[in-house]
Amino acid sequence: MKLLRAVNSVLASATLTLAIIIIFIMVAALFLSATTRFITGTGFAWFIELPPVLVSWLVFPLLGPLLKKGQHIKVDFLTPLVSRKVKNILFLIVNLVAFISACVFFKAGLDATLMYYNLGQVMEIEISIPIWWMFLAFPVGFLILALASLELMFDNISDLFNR
Repeated sequence: MKLLRAVNSVLASATLTLAIIIIFIMVAALFLSATTRFITGTGFAWFIELPPVLVSWLVFPLLGPLLKKGQHIKVDFLTPLVSRKVKNILFLIVNLVAFISACVFFKAGLDATLMYYNLGQVMEIEISIPIWWMFLAFPVGFLILALASLELMFDNISDLFNR
């Protein structure tokens, strides 16, 4: 459990740092695009094309850390009404579903990434970015989610038997 917590902590820190860098790049690219167009009357297309390419690397790796911190999208109308034990069972079910889903989507993302890697396709934008690079965010993100939900499941099981 200590190893899983340590790995998840490092992954969460790396993911949050990556997210900060990506948001900075997105804002800077759009700012530079607007500035360039204002000054010169024309701009570089890749300034506008870069932010959508980076969205998958912003969203998918953050799934695990957000779930672990409880900042993921959720509907929380039932938990205030139930006992602590029922709440732990509900969280265990949610984390189990997240784990199973993450494993399925990890495999699908890995298959898609390998397919695009083998095809060697490149995005048709001003800068040449391999398509597989964008798809790599899916298996990376879902692996991080699987590890985070596994840790949460162990915590839920521990809470169920220790209370």
